[in-house]
Amino acid sequence: MKDILNRLINNQTLSREEAKEVLTGLATGQYNNSQIASFLTVYLMRAIRVEELEGFRDAMLELCNPVDLEGYNAIDVCGTGGDGKNTFNISTISSFVVAGAGVHVAKHGNYGVSSVSGSSNVLEYLGVTFSGDPDQMKRSMDESGICFMHAPLFHPAMKNVAPIRKELGVKTFFNMLGPMVNPAFPPNQLVGVFSLELARLYGYLYQNTSKNFSIVHSLDGYDEISLTSDFKLISNREEALVSANQIGLTSFKQEDLHGGETIKDAAAIFIQILKGKGSEAQCQSVLANAGLAISTVKQSSFSEGIAEARESLASGKALQSFKNFLSVNS
Repeated sequence: MKDILNRLINNQTLSREEAKEVLTGLATGQYNNSQIASFLTVYLMRAIRVEELEGFRDAMLELCNPVDLEGYNAIDVCGTGGDGKNTFNISTISSFVVAGAGVHVAKHGNYGVSSVSGSSNVLEYLGVTFSGDPDQMKRSMDESGICFMHAPLFHPAMKNVAPIRKELGVKTFFNMLGPMVNPAFPPNQLVGVFSLELARLYGYLYQNTSKNFSIVHSLDGYDEISLTSDFKLISNREEALVSANQIGLTSFKQEDLHGGETIKDAAAIFIQILKGKGSEAQCQSVLANAGLAISTVKQSSFSEGIAEARESLASGKALQSFKNFLSVNS
């Protein structure tokens, strides 16, 4: 590790194979905490290269405990996190709206590192018990249209690094990796990223796969469609700069998306929105993200996806999906 750190500090880069080897070492306990912290910190100070990100991804997927969900044509709806915006759990709520619309969701998530409440925080607070059992994932999909894979249960690399990430309290390249290493290998993906540079990296990597994908970044920094600014969309169908009114929605202010100061606050917002009682800003941002997810799977228009998302939320199907999910996973 000493040689690797010296190279990185001197602005040299790792090959794809070297990156894979280092991350495998992290996962298998070959390095001490100080070395791991130093390695993570280097990538806070310099950009990550495509080859490095590919190597890290390869290691995570090779080491993961896979879940066979073939046949569900599922989508993962998640953001990288690390945008520092402390929004409510937009992608997690959107996932239940997507499931309520009849599109299967294989959601991969974790505790928040740089925000108050990650997807695992809010779901755990609401009574979800995490499981690493693939059969339970299938049962959850069958009964609620969605399953949730708590990352540390499926990724040994996460287990070793989690305490260090928590102590650092800032985004690391593990934020970049999260959406790429879903252990169910879903054929569809909606991912929000915290920078345009990362959107480009993701676009490059996903173009070399068979996935249906949509990558979004709001230009004012959000790792999702926030409707507080125009957003960049990169997919296997198009690349565009999109505004709220282009998709029939309204622009809002950043404070309208605040996620509260505690996990309890985040959970209250979560339930209010699924009950159809969220604010206009909260509901519309969820509809935008859920609508894009639906249209990504169905390869339909964005407006058609939003219409299906709106019906899912308004009819109570999204809330029922969550109730069914809770009955399987509590």
